[in-house]
Amino acid sequence: MYLEKMIAVVVPAYNEEKLIKKTICSIPDLVDRIIVVNDASSDNTGQLVKETAEKDQRIELIEHNVNQGVGGAIVTGYKRACDLEMGITVVMAGDAQMDPDDFLNIIEPVTTGNADYTKGNRLFYGDAWNMIPHYRYLGNSFLSLMTKIASGYWHIADSQSGYTAISLIALRRLKLNKIYKRYGMPNDLLIKLNHHDFRVKDVHIRPVYNVGEKSGIKLLEVVPKISWLLFKGFWQRLFKK
Repeated sequence: MYLEKMIAVVVPAYNEEKLIKKTICSIPDLVDRIIVVNDASSDNTGQLVKETAEKDQRIELIEHNVNQGVGGAIVTGYKRACDLEMGITVVMAGDAQMDPDDFLNIIEPVTTGNADYTKGNRLFYGDAWNMIPHYRYLGNSFLSLMTKIASGYWHIADSQSGYTAISLIALRRLKLNKIYKRYGMPNDLLIKLNHHDFRVKDVHIRPVYNVGEKSGIKLLEVVPKISWLLFKGFWQRLFKK
């Protein structure tokens, strides 16, 4: 609990047996519930979460029988957080790429009522250009620009960052089943947040790479898909459909 708000962390995980325990063990003690969503992993992710849960009663494991994508895993976690009436729900991916030292900065604006949703921004951190693989930095910057246009949140950068916090009020207002389930989920979510005029805040965070993570993202595939998603979202936002 933090500032009298119950805090949940959703951990979407797909084939993260190398880093899932490190991720869970890094989550701050102030968190009340850890909701791990195993998105039909083919490795030992689920079993490792169960073993970790034996030592930490905050952990709840939800298992998908069919892979739904990172967005689908996050939505499953969001729904559970709503059921539990968690005041703030944070997302920390299962690949240990989200620095727990940034946790308070992520939740602070939402817990104090100054924002409904916060998103981590790695692009403006000190030496980010040299810390983030260049192709990822450039691809992310392009998608961030497109997302600014589509969502209307011009002050938000690093659209692909998954380190976020959202209020219970916002979660209850959103139509969670309508959110895009794959890699473009954070882009689509920003557009839908603007439909309800929610306040979104950018929070600078430290980029974390080369900790053993394995990215399955293929920019040449996802950039066209997300660009089309953003194009549709832009017109939907304009006409509030």
